Amino acid sequence: MRFLGLLLMLSLAGCMNLSDMARGAGYHLGDAGILDHSQTSRMSPWRLQPDSFIFIAQGHFAPPGYGYPRPNIIAEEAFEGFVEYFPLVRRAEQPLGLDEALNRAAALGAHYVLYTRFAAVDDRIGTVEEWDDERALDRLGVDSGVVQLMLIETGTRYMVDTATIRARGGLLTLYDTKPEELLGDPLREYARNLLGVSR
Repeated sequence: MRFLGLLLMLSLAGCMNLSDMARGAGYHLGDAGILDHSQTSRMSPWRLQPDSFIFIAQGHFAPPGYGYPRPNIIAEEAFEGFVEYFPLVRRAEQPLGLDEALNRAAALGAHYVLYTRFAAVDDRIGTVEEWDDERALDRLGVDSGVVQLMLIETGTRYMVDTATIRARGGLLTLYDTKPEELLGDPLREYARNLLGVSR
């Protein structure tokens, strides 16, 4: 029986390289709630040229739910993810209204505006200090958040894509995390999708 199990593992290893196996295991552990997990829904298959100039801004909207993320945190996280793939990226220093963001992008000569906002946030109890503050058993658990993205062509103000990112923490990353800390990887993945490149 052991020999058959070893033979099965060797045959599977021949079909799949280690990075694919690790990525698959990471996905399934995230889906089971052990590791951080995110799901991105895009409305359009739109692709951007690598030399596209993108201006990133975040709206003033304060999300419903438990917790108040730092203003402009999505724009900062998106900038860190997009700058790896697009050489021409700028971001707003503070939250802006949509018209303000479009006008600022036009003044800079940007081709697109990536306009972001938190749609929901749930910052659960994850430290002893937070437990001392809240003392609510139903507030124990993993953090989660929903982010909405709009990609707008600056010149025509045509919305070329919208996306929703649903992020959820995992049991192994439960301690002392915030919902905004779950955004880096899905925003980087969205930048890759806009270019049409894989990992």
